[in-house]
Amino acid sequence: MRRSRPQLRQSTRNIRHAPEVLQVVAAGRQFAAGDDSMYKDDGGKMNKLLISAALCLLFCAATVIGGEKSVFDYTLNTIDGQPAPLSAYKGKVVMLVNVASRCGFTPQYTAREAIYEKYKDRGFVIIGIPANNFGAQEPGTNQEIKTFCQSKYNVKFPMMSKVSVKGDDKTPLYQYLTDKSANPKTGGDIQWNFTKFLVGPDGQIITRFEPAVTPDSLEVTAAIEKALVSVRH
Repeated sequence: MRRSRPQLRQSTRNIRHAPEVLQVVAAGRQFAAGDDSMYKDDGGKMNKLLISAALCLLFCAATVIGGEKSVFDYTLNTIDGQPAPLSAYKGKVVMLVNVASRCGFTPQYTAREAIYEKYKDRGFVIIGIPANNFGAQEPGTNQEIKTFCQSKYNVKFPMMSKVSVKGDDKTPLYQYLTDKSANPKTGGDIQWNFTKFLVGPDGQIITRFEPAVTPDSLEVTAAIEKALVSVRH
């Protein structure tokens, strides 16, 4: 689970205040002042202390770094059933959307495809994620969903295999997206189809748009434009 800034600051304080680190810092200051007595005839204690301090620093650093989860740590399957690591989209601005074929918001596919075509050459991608959690409005097979999207809306952005985005069988990606402790500003249960998450080039969630917010609204396009500034070409 990704750590919040306060948690990261606390981890940093823990590293700085670890006993072995404090002793090495004190020894370094003593040596810098010209007093090397601490290093003489210590029976190897200083070497042991240095090793302990180094291991402590490595462990604490690994704890901090290892806690930094992102969207790019997850893998879905394509609509054709092939593994699709989201790390393939590192460096791009990504919009994740849980979609459904029989929803009142399904016509948003038109606007979604339009903004994908508008921004894709600048490093923007939309990922459609079918889910049948709300009103049983995505009952079809993956092949039926693919055919519907292509024939009805000429969808060209990546589509994934159907998953669950809510409940006990929620897919790991959506466990992360909706985790309020990891993402306090954007977490919380998905309320309906076509909830949109905008993700930055580093895999961190920028913002969340609820279903009624259309993909081509000024609110959404302004957020996309702002995020694209950080994309390296």
